[in-house]
Amino acid sequence: MTENTASVETGRAAEHAYERIREQILAGDLAGGHWLRESDLATDIGVSRTPVREALRRLAAEGLVLYQQNRGMQVQSWRVEDLEDIFALRTVLEPWGSRLAASSELIDVDALAELAHAMDAVAAEPHPDFAELTELNNRFHGKILEASGNSRLPALIASIVRVPLVSRTFSLYSREALSRSLAHHHELVQAMADSDPDWAESVMRSHIRAAWSSLRPQMLAAESG
Repeated sequence: MTENTASVETGRAAEHAYERIREQILAGDLAGGHWLRESDLATDIGVSRTPVREALRRLAAEGLVLYQQNRGMQVQSWRVEDLEDIFALRTVLEPWGSRLAASSELIDVDALAELAHAMDAVAAEPHPDFAELTELNNRFHGKILEASGNSRLPALIASIVRVPLVSRTFSLYSREALSRSLAHHHELVQAMADSDPDWAESVMRSHIRAAWSSLRPQMLAAESG
């Protein structure tokens, strides 16, 4: 094997390790506070320790894991104050993105409506697949942000909502909160169809604040318990 080939293989292994570890963190399989041992991760993923080490460095840069000197890497734990900051940022950025999208010609209203209806169908099941619901929701919000015309906005917000708890929001919703969230999506579709930036901005702001209002009591209870 040439040096160049070995480098490519190591890069692929590091990418694979990164995706596997990140997925486990976001899914909650690796909970906040969990210590990450390179040897254990390497065995589980089926790679050497070097790609795992590179993956952990990348995850640390993203804020998903925390380096503790003389102790190693640990899955980041999130306090209520951290999540309050995250939702505060979303309350500023996403309504602005929705305003831009409603004023642009880039928004695909039909695709947005299709995603909103797909979420309705998943939520109506006796045992909703929250992973699927989250994926559809991410695509819905992503289409709005992409239609804003601001190339940096989608990546900026994606870095914010990468926090595991935020990515698993729907599993913590009451039925009432979930219904309200889905209704907001349909209202956003209509605001986009009407090219009404004030309406779109207002609904998105309410949507995000309502989400945090639903989650905050549970987070406070978990933190105090």
